[in-house]
Amino acid sequence: MAISTNNIGVGAINIIRMSGRESLNILSEVFSNKKINNCKSHTIHYGYIVDNNEKIDEVLVSVMFAPKTYTLEDIVEINCHGGYAVTNKILEILLLHGARLAEPGEFTKRAFLNGRINLLEAESVEDLLESQTDNQSILAMNHLTGKTTELITSLREKLVGLLSNIEVNIDYPEYVDELQITKENLTPILTEVKNELEQIIKESKNGELIKKGINVAIIGKPNVGKSSLLNALLEEDKAIVTNISGTTRDSIEGSLIHKGILLNLIDTAGIRDTSDVVEKIGVEKSKEIMKSADITILVLNNNEKITSAEEELLKQLETKNNLVFINKTDLETKLEPIKTKLPIILGSTIKKEGIEELKDQIINNFGLENLESKKLNYLSNTRQITLAKEALNNINNVIKDNEANIPIDMLTIELKSAWENLGKIIGEYYEDELIDNIFKRFCLGK
Repeated sequence: MAISTNNIGVGAINIIRMSGRESLNILSEVFSNKKINNCKSHTIHYGYIVDNNEKIDEVLVSVMFAPKTYTLEDIVEINCHGGYAVTNKILEILLLHGARLAEPGEFTKRAFLNGRINLLEAESVEDLLESQTDNQSILAMNHLTGKTTELITSLREKLVGLLSNIEVNIDYPEYVDELQITKENLTPILTEVKNELEQIIKESKNGELIKKGINVAIIGKPNVGKSSLLNALLEEDKAIVTNISGTTRDSIEGSLIHKGILLNLIDTAGIRDTSDVVEKIGVEKSKEIMKSADITILVLNNNEKITSAEEELLKQLETKNNLVFINKTDLETKLEPIKTKLPIILGSTIKKEGIEELKDQIINNFGLENLESKKLNYLSNTRQITLAKEALNNINNVIKDNEANIPIDMLTIELKSAWENLGKIIGEYYEDELIDNIFKRFCLGK
């Protein structure tokens, strides 16, 4: 049992959910409408929650019988008024009559353990609840409705078919009607599986970015307009802007959604040599943020000549997928043409020029400018992608061993490992500790 709605005491209605075979019995002990004992599934009933003949709240109760429910168990949902006191009083009454408070994510955990959804679909429930953009919700729904599962299941079917054929060839050599697996006909099948896995892993990098957003670090020396750029991108005065060098001494963060993609912006302290202890800490932190960000925007001042320190930053940034924003183009140009492979955007934070172009370029750098919702069926978290990579490694080992003329029956070990690793993505194989950790991240009531 748990409250399945958020912001207790704020909304007009709260929903208290119970799941399990005793749910209706517990409800009948505290519900004034005794017709509930003989009700049909998926019906709604009006009445009062009562305690010692005292009416506690006027409610509507939804009753859903197994197996056509979220958990495949009997479910009762009490729609009560949204006040903090009344909601907690009803919880207290239900506890006294034998209910138990649910753990975080327990309803979805039960749905998984009872076989209603697989692990990939279960994880997508949390993603759907946390979605901030259309693309995030579409990605989660494609997981939840099984589109991504189909990709993994298809690969597993190819592998299990291969394993079955090899076993038949070994145990029943007289079955000449079965495909005889040899080095020559094994190679194209393995290559096909390898190519599909590589494509899934490649596209799943987009899935991670869609899910968590693109982390964008804004760096540069003091007073080039980093904080002004953050404010211009966010269209609000998030960071303090002054003409005094070193105003920003710690990172300032803000987020925006551009063309369906979440951009997590981090304005950093100006990078320069300094004897100021506090500013020095900020500079070191800026360098760490630059290393960990998905993309870094180096801000240069159009009204000043480039410094040796900035030239060094340019060299460092060329090793990754980064950008250069030349600010203050409304002022006299003193910055000489710079030599870099990085895309350069010209603009002015004062006149709001180049800002939209910069947003577009961030997304274009990751190839996310033309996303199609029907294709948003990537893997989207580290657990899933790591297992896909392990399965790919297994397939590569099989290909290598096959080329080295290792006996076919010896290849089944790695083939089975690949099949199992893909199974772990969707929860065909799992450890109890892993499952507990996954569902602990969920909110109460889901």
